[in-house]
Amino acid sequence: MLRSIAAALRSIAAPLHLLTARHRLPTLLLPPALLLLPGCSQSPEPASLVVRDARVWTGQTDLPWAEAVAVSGDRVLAVGGNEDMEPLITGETRVIEGAGRLVTPGFIDTHVHFISGGFNLSSVQLRDAPTPKVFIDRIAEFARGLEPGVWILGGDWDHEQWGGELPRRDWIDSVTTDNPIWVNRLDGHMALANTAALTAAGVTRETEEVDGGTIERYDDGEPAGILKDNAMYLVDRVVPEAPEELKDRALDAAMAYVAAQGVTSVHDMGSWSNVAVFERARDEGRMKTRIYAAIPLWDWQRLADRVAESGTGDEWVRLGGLKGFVDGSLGSHTAAFMEPFTDAPDDTGLLISTEGDLYAWTSGADGAGLHVMVHAIGDRAIRMQLDIFERVAMENGPRDRRFRIEHAQHIAPDDIARFAALDIIPSMQPYHAIDDGRWAEKVIGPERIKTTYAFRSLLDTGARLALGSDWSVAPATPIEGIYAAVTRRTLDDLNPGGWVPEQKITVEEALRGYTTDAAYASYEEDVKGSLEPGKLADFVILDRDLTTMPPEEIRDAVVDLTVVGGNIVYER
Repeated sequence: MLRSIAAALRSIAAPLHLLTARHRLPTLLLPPALLLLPGCSQSPEPASLVVRDARVWTGQTDLPWAEAVAVSGDRVLAVGGNEDMEPLITGETRVIEGAGRLVTPGFIDTHVHFISGGFNLSSVQLRDAPTPKVFIDRIAEFARGLEPGVWILGGDWDHEQWGGELPRRDWIDSVTTDNPIWVNRLDGHMALANTAALTAAGVTRETEEVDGGTIERYDDGEPAGILKDNAMYLVDRVVPEAPEELKDRALDAAMAYVAAQGVTSVHDMGSWSNVAVFERARDEGRMKTRIYAAIPLWDWQRLADRVAESGTGDEWVRLGGLKGFVDGSLGSHTAAFMEPFTDAPDDTGLLISTEGDLYAWTSGADGAGLHVMVHAIGDRAIRMQLDIFERVAMENGPRDRRFRIEHAQHIAPDDIARFAALDIIPSMQPYHAIDDGRWAEKVIGPERIKTTYAFRSLLDTGARLALGSDWSVAPATPIEGIYAAVTRRTLDDLNPGGWVPEQKITVEEALRGYTTDAAYASYEEDVKGSLEPGKLADFVILDRDLTTMPPEEIRDAVVDLTVVGGNIVYER
């Protein structure tokens, strides 16, 4: 029946059976082709790039699968069957044979720290240091040969690798006498300073504690080198500003790294300094990654003034987002919980910002029409920000505000349904689930982990997941994120059936979190997130079909090709 209908349409219409970017009229959708209605066009524009004979997951709900995609300039020209592409191919068209490989919209990473991630690519690598000795040896090796006075930053260490003992400055003082060191835990909520760094910052036994932060101390009261959350500012404020040239290099390194992972857009949780780097790269024609740039929530008025004066930007660099903090992290014991940590009965975490400040900033920013996204990890922090969002929405009146809670990791069961009910986006990072899942139960116990990284529960109550990585806290690798969301097998492979397996989601649900729903989370669903004529030609080719392979093998898939704006930015 479908074939006879298609044949009838072909006899009436032009020989071309597809919907082009120039003619987005209602059509009869007959997989795998998109059919052009009669009278639209007899001579479509040629394609600059065509991928055919592939498994194309379009992200569209009414036509999720196709065989081929064509590009003209920086836009998708057509999506349909192999035969539909033939009239679009000229001698100037680059044709890529898909050979059954998976094509998806470009991955959108909804939570990164882009410039710091780029810097960390060239810094000391501590994430997988398995013992204190290896930790110390790597720092010693990196410091060897550095000019005296040069700061060593980054690191991304994880003390859970060697059982949970926090590093101390006496571990590294003997190997870093000439260089201040300030290396952060991978979650960014605590860092280790050596004596040189503490001296430069003026941090001594007399230094008072900081609200919303912690200074770890030896028994005699001297600082042990670990500073948490707001206390980190004591050292941050004296770290020399990197030269603009090095920031540019960091951005270039970050864009090259994410392109190799199939990432075509990121949401940067950064600063005005980052925005300047992004805009300079755009003006110089160096952009390979599209960036939705968020700046600190407390500075919302400056952003409001900037947007009023010059708008939100373009399809390479966009403004409008603001990032705030409620609490810290689970791994640093600074996430805010309603009940104490299981392994620290006198500790319920801390608040980085006060409830009053968060309300005032959220209300002011929302009233100015800006986009508010707030970091909240513990159940107490999440409930506080949900309450603030609900109050502000009622006070400021209806509008398309798309509030986001970043991470939303440990949700109280009664609060899960509130995300959908209040139209709040949980912006989550699946890789954290298979990382934290190695040790989270000892920290918060067997009951609270049931609604930790509650992907399934959130989707089932109607929430829209926006997925990302939190790079450089975790690698910016969407394939690993999809693997994590689908299998929930922890990194140590000790949970073959999945850690909290009832929270697993499907491959297509995970894909939506990295594409269509990620685009929605930055108000960009009209230009990206799915492969449709007229949208930006951002897509990725994977070496295998994630939707048909055994879930435990998803992490072995690799990116073969990444296209941004019709240009190939990575090819394996």
